[in-house]
Amino acid sequence: MNPKSPEARSRSDDPFEGLNITSLKILDTLEARSPCPHCGKSRMYFCYTCFIPVSQLAGRIPVCTLPIKVDIIKHRREIDGKSTAAHAAILAPGDVRVYTYPEIPEYNINDDRTVLLYPGTDAVSVQQLFSGKKKSEAYTQQILSQLPAGYNVGTLMTKTLSVDCDDLNDIYHVRKWPIERVILIDSTWNQSRGIYADRRLQTLPKIVLQQRASQFWRHQKGSPRWYLSTIEALHQLLLELHICAWGRSETYKAPLTLHYPIHRSNNNHDSCVPYDGQYDNLLYFFKFMYEKLHTLYSHENMLAYKRPMT
Repeated sequence: MNPKSPEARSRSDDPFEGLNITSLKILDTLEARSPCPHCGKSRMYFCYTCFIPVSQLAGRIPVCTLPIKVDIIKHRREIDGKSTAAHAAILAPGDVRVYTYPEIPEYNINDDRTVLLYPGTDAVSVQQLFSGKKKSEAYTQQILSQLPAGYNVGTLMTKTLSVDCDDLNDIYHVRKWPIERVILIDSTWNQSRGIYADRRLQTLPKIVLQQRASQFWRHQKGSPRWYLSTIEALHQLLLELHICAWGRSETYKAPLTLHYPIHRSNNNHDSCVPYDGQYDNLLYFFKFMYEKLHTLYSHENMLAYKRPMT
């Protein structure tokens, strides 16, 4: 792709517009590193090995409460300081746990309420979790039919599952979400294959997300723009689950969600709590670092944002 093309250059001036993210001003007051209260290592905003904020930020950053439990399986070669898995563990400490592969909890293979977020050959969309519908064409066949001659199954990771437009407009008005726990793999896409092949994960139901342009500044050669960072993927998953269950609030107008259905105030569903940014603070550190980097580097010159969406 030509880096000067409209596709490469186009972006929102503020990709976080409309999201309910707490003010970042407290982060700007930190001018120097300080020792982690647990391990004593020098850290700037938080310790990415102990998953706690530095002392100056204790009790002063947002804490998210999630309706599901989240296990993040981190590749041992994934650089702690570059991963966004720590963001999730720090901002949702009661609901997120991080494991370093090969450490993986033993999951009940008969528990269909625990799912793996990964584009496996039998993966389904979030909408299908609620509807129980399966495509008439299997995910594998659908994807393979799009591949040029000579490509192999590994190319599945450069395709996403299409979702019927009608499904996107459905609100299911449920009392309980169809899942209780999700597992995410925190690694580069090439590293993720080895973790995904582990028998402890292979038997789990798998889900895929809708396409969303990543704002992550870390470039992965050969990957499309919709390869999300771990924290972006978690935010997108929770957003899709919540809106499928209860819709979007009439007053919530973040551009990221404008194509999702609105839960109208005259709908008589007592169990519904429409999405109003409940999980947006998961992007608290992510937004801060994005904005900090963009004061130092031009967006148009960063390789991560020149990737195509296909």
